[in-house]
Amino acid sequence: MKFLTPSLLVLTCFVIGGAVFKSMAPRTCGTILSDDTIFVLTGDMRRIPFAMRQLRKYPNADLYIIGAGENTTFDFSKRVTIESDSKSTYQNALAIREIANRTGLDRIVLITTEDHMNRAKYLIQREMPQSEIVTCPVPLSDMPVTKRLERWTVEYIKYIATMFGINEGYK
Repeated sequence: MKFLTPSLLVLTCFVIGGAVFKSMAPRTCGTILSDDTIFVLTGDMRRIPFAMRQLRKYPNADLYIIGAGENTTFDFSKRVTIESDSKSTYQNALAIREIANRTGLDRIVLITTEDHMNRAKYLIQREMPQSEIVTCPVPLSDMPVTKRLERWTVEYIKYIATMFGINEGYK
C-alpha cells in the first residue's frame, strides 16, 4: 500500500499538470498587424497552408517557414523566406532569434499547432525575452480525439523536459 500512494500522487500531479498545460494553450489567433512578420514552424501538414491563409489576409506581412528541411521546395512569393537548417523546436527558436536580430524585429507572429504552441513559445521567449510573441495556433479539430490526446500528452512530456533544460533529442 505504501508503494501505491506515491505512485498515485505522481499520476494525479501528472494528469492535473496536463490539464493545466492544455488549458494554457491559446485557442485563437492573436491580433496580427498588417506589417507583422509571421513565423511558421514545420512538422505538421496543417501549418503551412494555415500560414499561407494568414499571409493572404495581411498583404504587407512577411512569412518565414522555419525548419523546412534540405530537400523541400516551395513556389511562393517574394514575401516568403524558407529556413531549412533547423531540425528541432529548440533549433527553430535559435533560427527565429537570429532572423529577428538580423532584421531588427521585436514582435513576431508564431504559427504552429495548438498542441505545440506552449513549448514553442516558451523556447522562443527564452531566446528572445524582450520580444513580443503573438500566437496563432493551428487547430487540431479535424483529428480524432484519441490522436489529439496522444499528441497533447507527447507535447506535455516534451514541455516538462524543456523546463528541466533538455532542449535537444526530440522535435
